[in-house]
Amino acid sequence: MAKKDQMIEKCDCDVIHDDIVEQVKEKMPEEELLYDLAELFKVFGDSTRIKILWALDTAEMCVCDIAYLLNMTQSAISHQLRVLKQAKLVKNRREGKVIFYSLDDEHIKQIFELGLVHISEEE
Repeated sequence: MAKKDQMIEKCDCDVIHDDIVEQVKEKMPEEELLYDLAELFKVFGDSTRIKILWALDTAEMCVCDIAYLLNMTQSAISHQLRVLKQAKLVKNRREGKVIFYSLDDEHIKQIFELGLVHISEEE
């Protein structure tokens, strides 16, 4: 990540490269889709949710197990799981009285792993 004291370099002119702008404009997703993408990334902006995703990347777990692992209340974990489920990042299944949570699909694991690779890169 850039340090706060680093200046952003910018052009010393006002030339617009119309061909490049049009090329990018044609490929730009719709505004609503970009908004949804931004909302998805906001969900990743909480360290508790990241810990839950990390745990569920390793194994399917119930709320009791996750709460014990993270030393948090079941209520707090349930709240975070609700947010993750609404964002389609986790899914659940019932086995008797126990509800097990897991990552919703392989894409979630890939997003998580790519983020780790990105922040681990040396500058």
